[in-house]
Amino acid sequence: MKKALLPVAVAALLPLSAMADVTVYGKANVSLQNADENGDSKVELVSNASRIGIKGDEAITDGLKVIYQFEYQTEVDDGVGGNGQTFGQRNIYVGLQGSAGTIMAGHFDTPLKAAQEKVDVFNDLEGDLVHVFNGEIRASNIVQYTTPKSFGPFVGNIAYITKETDGVDNGVSASIGYSASDLYLAVAMDRDVLAEGVDMVRVVGRVNLGAVQLGAMYENTDIDGLDDGDGFLVSALWNLTDTWAVKAQYAESDYKIAPGGLDNESLSLGVDYKLSQNAVVYGYYSAVETQDGASASLRDDDYVGIGLDLKF
Repeated sequence: MKKALLPVAVAALLPLSAMADVTVYGKANVSLQNADENGDSKVELVSNASRIGIKGDEAITDGLKVIYQFEYQTEVDDGVGGNGQTFGQRNIYVGLQGSAGTIMAGHFDTPLKAAQEKVDVFNDLEGDLVHVFNGEIRASNIVQYTTPKSFGPFVGNIAYITKETDGVDNGVSASIGYSASDLYLAVAMDRDVLAEGVDMVRVVGRVNLGAVQLGAMYENTDIDGLDDGDGFLVSALWNLTDTWAVKAQYAESDYKIAPGGLDNESLSLGVDYKLSQNAVVYGYYSAVETQDGASASLRDDDYVGIGLDLKF
C-alpha cells in the first residue's frame, strides 16, 4: 500500500499547503543472478529498476486540479550504470485533470509503451520484453491528453513528442484500451517516435480465468526503405495458492532497433512466493537469443537468479 508520508527532504521542498496531498512511493527489487552472456559467465547483484517517487495534486476548483509526479530510478547495488550516481530520471510530469480529461507534459512512458499493461510478467527482469521488442520508450519533451473517467472502461491517449530539432519530424503516439477486472484489450501506434521514419503498431490482450492470467501481444515495426518486422509475446501466470505463483513467457521478433539484432527470442520461467501484500521472493530462468544484423553472428545469453521485490 502506498503511504501518504513526507520525509524531511520532501517536506523542505514543498509548500505547507501541499503537504497533505503528496504520496511517497517506490520499490526495491534486487536479485542475485548467474549471467552467462555470450560465453562469459559471472555472478552479479542486480537492481531491477528500483525506484522512489512522489506524486500528488492541488485542487484549483471543484472539478479541476493540478497533478504531478517525480519518479527516479535508484540502483541499490552500485549506482546508476555502475558509475556511482544515485538517481536516474523515470516518469516525471505536471498537468491538469478535470471532467474533460487529463493533459500533462514532461518525460514519461509513451501510450504505446504503457499499453503493455500487466502482460509482461517478467517486467524489469532479464526476461523483460524490452530485450526483444521495439517501442519500449520513455519519451522526453512529451505532451499527452487522456480521456476522462466518464468514458467508463474505455481509455484513450494521444501524445505529441517534439524532437526540438529543425528538419526532424516530431513524434506521435496514441492508444485506446478497454479495461475490466478480468479482461484488458488495447491497440496503440507510434509514428516517428523511436526515430524519424519508424512507425509501430501494437495490439495487447489479457484475460483472467480464475487463478490463471493469460496474456498476448503483437507488434509490427515499419522502417522506411526496409521490410516490416513483426513480433509477438505470450505469457501465463498461475496463482497456485494465495502465496505461490508460477509464470512463463515467450517472445520473439524479426528485428530489434537500438542496440539492434535480428530474429530475437526470449524464454523465461519463474516462481513467486508472496511474503506479504507488498513483498515477494522470486526465482527465474531467462534465455535471450539475438542474431547480429551485420555479421549474422548468433548470441546466446542465459540468466538464473533469485530476488526480493518490496513495494511501498
